[in-house]
Amino acid sequence: MAKTGVVEGDPISVATAKAATELKRELQRLVKAILSEDEINVDAIDKTHQTLFALKDLKLKRQSSFRTPPDSARVLPDEFRCPLSKELMRDPVIVSTGQTYDRPFIQKWLNAGNRTCPRTQQVLSHTILTPNHLIREMISQWCKNNGIQMPDPVQYLNDEGLTEADRDLFFSLLEKMSSILSDQKVAARELRLLTKKMPSFRALFGESADAIPQLMRPLSRSNSGVHPNLQEDIITTLLNLSIHDNNKKLVAETPMVVPLLMDALRSGTIETRSNAAAALFTLSALDSNKELIGKSGALKPLVELLDEGNPVAMKDVASAIFSLCIIHDNKARAVRDGAVRVILKKIMNNVHVDELLAILAMLSTNQKAIEEMGDLGAVPCLVNIIRETSCARSKENCIAILYTICYTDRTKWKIIRDEEKTYGTISQLAQNGTARAKRKANGILDRLNRAVNLTHTA
Repeated sequence: MAKTGVVEGDPISVATAKAATELKRELQRLVKAILSEDEINVDAIDKTHQTLFALKDLKLKRQSSFRTPPDSARVLPDEFRCPLSKELMRDPVIVSTGQTYDRPFIQKWLNAGNRTCPRTQQVLSHTILTPNHLIREMISQWCKNNGIQMPDPVQYLNDEGLTEADRDLFFSLLEKMSSILSDQKVAARELRLLTKKMPSFRALFGESADAIPQLMRPLSRSNSGVHPNLQEDIITTLLNLSIHDNNKKLVAETPMVVPLLMDALRSGTIETRSNAAAALFTLSALDSNKELIGKSGALKPLVELLDEGNPVAMKDVASAIFSLCIIHDNKARAVRDGAVRVILKKIMNNVHVDELLAILAMLSTNQKAIEEMGDLGAVPCLVNIIRETSCARSKENCIAILYTICYTDRTKWKIIRDEEKTYGTISQLAQNGTARAKRKANGILDRLNRAVNLTHTA
């Protein structure tokens, strides 16, 4: 039975085997006849050809019959079908509700932004996909019993473009992060490159609850003297992961991540520090992450790095501070951590003026920030920028800040009045600025005019 590959109990396979035996016997007879005669027996040669082709055809049919038994012998059990594709599962995985799906189809469902279980409609508590080894083994055994060849797992690509070999590589690299320093450095560099080039590798981190802690293990706060290149590669890999929308919540809520990013803002190569700021910026795209990052105290090291003024890190740091300060509580934290002083100093030194003015305008809704701006000489600086810059957005941010100062600190009106008398700066903006700038400029002019009228009346 093993030699012929006949499926036991299958009458078609048995009949096919018998026919093949008869054809082989006929072939032996014809060949013997050809070899035993002195003259060439053309008729015997023709029959030999026909017999060989018949045997070949029978062989192909028998292989097909072996791979695809009669339907009655291979009814696919429902538990082996993916509820989404209705097809035999090749890579069964379990979602948080306990339901099993074929990986590429449930991954496609999740990538589309769905956060419910397709079968039960329950909200998923997380999007980690756990391999269902039991179902996979049962499917493998069923296929073996029914003569069906499962796709080679190494060749089987899911919708993310990953093979089983890719997954094996991923987990082996994570294991090396707990090994000796030389292994950690090699693994960290490869993970950095893979997560940069292949979005599918970024998605893999969301499928394993331990993947991010394993990645970060060499940077554990209990360890001292982390190799600078190792730190840079790990932080950059974390940045790559945070770009993937489905990872943002998971990355930020992994307990060690934000504290280690804060450490990276203060130490390591400048690229490490810049990429740590960029990671905080991308993670802060979610409002829940803005609050979490702010409460963790990350604004202080961001402000300190901004104050340091390294040109490589400035834009990433400014972007992170701006994004975090969209929520009210983080504005107060940034002001408390010295953001107003640092930002004004940079603006007065003509460093990243446009970007930093946007942050200053956002902070101007905080009363303490306005008081600091007045004390630090913001008003003459802002009117000078309005007069000299060609950037409409910068003019708009300047006049918005001045408008708030005018309504809270009457001692600064004289500076604005003198500017208006000498250059007509506010009037020009009221005529030629953006819609918002016009409103704010007219509001200031109205305020100044009323003050003058009150003085004359008095």
